[in-house]
Amino acid sequence: MSKDVATALVAWGNAWLTGHVGLDEAVDAVEKSAGPQILGGAPAEVTLRRGLGDLRVGGMSAFRLALPAPGDPLGLTGPPDLNSAAIDAGSAVVVRLGERAMGLVPSEDRRGSSYVGVRWTTWGAAPGLPDVPSLADADRQLTLAMRDATEALLTVDGVSGVPPEITDALADLRDPHRGDHPLAPGYPPRAHRLAALAGRLSLVVDLARRLDDHGLTADQMLRRGEALRLLDRAVRRAQVAACNSAFDPVP
Repeated sequence: MSKDVATALVAWGNAWLTGHVGLDEAVDAVEKSAGPQILGGAPAEVTLRRGLGDLRVGGMSAFRLALPAPGDPLGLTGPPDLNSAAIDAGSAVVVRLGERAMGLVPSEDRRGSSYVGVRWTTWGAAPGLPDVPSLADADRQLTLAMRDATEALLTVDGVSGVPPEITDALADLRDPHRGDHPLAPGYPPRAHRLAALAGRLSLVVDLARRLDDHGLTADQMLRRGEALRLLDRAVRRAQVAACNSAFDPVP
């Protein structure tokens, strides 16, 4: 949930900031992905729509996606308390506010027995740009990681056979007509394609990590684990590069 809602906020938020959609359309799309959302904490919490409007008046000019993991604060530049909260959540959104920056970290918001939404907690963020790959570099890295991981999975798991759900997910990678576009209007075609491919590969990583290790040697388990780690790293970089490309020059 955390990664999907952060991706949606960055994609639709940037589409709003670049004039491709209105604020209402952007917020509706973000809340469609994860339910009602609020910004801040009691007693200063506001609806996402109100909070984004206030930030825009305050000089907000861009959204950036962060998908950090332990030892890899991808998309973040600090301070440590923001990095720690974002790593625990698995994602964060960094908004640029003139010369300042603010971090938004999502968490599940439950009230009563039926209400489930998202709360975005605000954190101070360092204003510098994070070290993330360009769209072209992320595309190349993902292609290489996909090839190596696919080869490793098909070889390592040949003992008991690859489960059908992973076989189907791998087959989906070759289907150009699926039409899954996790980004919003205004992004370049390459970003849409890369984000869609990264989303499908993220599913492969999640499925493969649930595989039973029964029948595998220690060396095979090590090889599979390393292949998935490298693929996950490339997937997260592709998702960040795609989402953060809204303001890139059109080639």
